[in-house]
Amino acid sequence: MDLEELIYHCQKGNRQAQAELYQRYSGILFGMCLKYSRNKTEAEDNLHDSFITIFDKIDQYGFKGSFEGWAKRITVNTVLQKYRKDQHLNVVSENTEDEIEVDTDGTDISLSTLLGYIQELPHKYRLTFNLYVLDGYSHKEISEMLGTSTGTSKSNLARAKAILREKIEKTKINIA
Repeated sequence: MDLEELIYHCQKGNRQAQAELYQRYSGILFGMCLKYSRNKTEAEDNLHDSFITIFDKIDQYGFKGSFEGWAKRITVNTVLQKYRKDQHLNVVSENTEDEIEVDTDGTDISLSTLLGYIQELPHKYRLTFNLYVLDGYSHKEISEMLGTSTGTSKSNLARAKAILREKIEKTKINIA
């Protein structure tokens, strides 16, 4: 079944079509959820919540643009709403210092180790880091999504990078 037909059946509430759509996109969306979650269990919960929202709002998909992009946007928004609701995002003081680049200085760090470091970041830092570095949102967009100022977004990014740099430095020391 092609994607357009599959979406049409999902819009009609067909459970088999929903299961097929889930099979097609759960891997991609789970990867998105992992970036924003502290652990695998939380990512699985976020994926479940995202698919509930996707199926609730699938009538709103107008076949303009890619369905995958639409589903990713819903997933990110679902996760961010959950964290806002749980009040995990506390405002920190604004700091407009220059952005800090994370440089591994040639240290070989596995992707799973780096993902683990990112998942260990405090929520506000992890969300900002992922939105900016991994998903390419601007500070203005991030501030609108998280309900903060652009200065806070910049500050949170700088702090996230500083924490990651410190963890990477410790990895370098342990490797040597």
